[in-house]
Amino acid sequence: MPLLLFLEQTLNGLQFGVTLFLMAAGLTLVLGIMNMVNLAHGAFYMLGAYFAATLVPITGSFFMSVVLALAGAAAVGLLTEMVALRTLYSRDHLDQVLATFGLILFFRELVKIVWGPIAIFMDVPDLFSGRVEIVPGAPYPVYRLLVLAVGVTVGGFLWWLITRTRLGMLIRAGASNREMVGALGVDIKRLYTLVFALGCALAALAGVMAGPLYVVDIGMGDDILIKTFVVIVIGGIGSVRGAFVAAIIVGMVDTFGRILPSQFGLSATIAELAIYILMAAVLFWKPRGLFPAAG
Repeated sequence: MPLLLFLEQTLNGLQFGVTLFLMAAGLTLVLGIMNMVNLAHGAFYMLGAYFAATLVPITGSFFMSVVLALAGAAAVGLLTEMVALRTLYSRDHLDQVLATFGLILFFRELVKIVWGPIAIFMDVPDLFSGRVEIVPGAPYPVYRLLVLAVGVTVGGFLWWLITRTRLGMLIRAGASNREMVGALGVDIKRLYTLVFALGCALAALAGVMAGPLYVVDIGMGDDILIKTFVVIVIGGIGSVRGAFVAAIIVGMVDTFGRILPSQFGLSATIAELAIYILMAAVLFWKPRGLFPAAG
């Protein structure tokens, strides 16, 4: 493989990896703290992209649209948690899977009613529409570098939030022993609502950043949700650090899995199998994932 192609695909893998991390960080917190299997997480990825695609022409500002899209997705997440999910915490995972699968269908139909069945195309913001030479002769899109920077920044923010703040202390304590946290006077319902809204906002951010790179359509959250669950299983349920490391690994494996087979005359289906083979290998070696949450 030529060096410049290798460099470009490495950056693509990192960019896809941080997009997966934005999805996985929120979902792993919901799984680890609330013990909630939320199949509808991809719907908030979709909503974030639709909100941003609608707001950019109205506001004329990509950054303002991002803020409003995240706020909108978090608000929808709050309402969804209070109305549909709060009664499921004490139920088994099968009930949660069935209920959140129903939410997938609900949000799909809602989006179809509001935006129609036709896909929406979202332009790259003018400020980030150019290319920059990483090394001489290797121009790379500025917007993809922005996505990478946003993912790393959010990762740093989550590390600070979870390890250096009182809310983070409660999140870690709730993941380890929610009954004891409740007995100490912490409002578990409010904590769960905040965690769920944070997860929805992170998923929406991933959708917003992916909007200009891919088509914005009703099924856009499905494929990335599957890969997000793979990331969580590899990294360890409830571990944000594990989600970050695993997302980068899966992003790289998925990206190079699509490029390398063609270099050696192999079938492209290897790309689809590679991350699942990786997941099976990790589970065989460390059944709780690379960085399992304490407790």
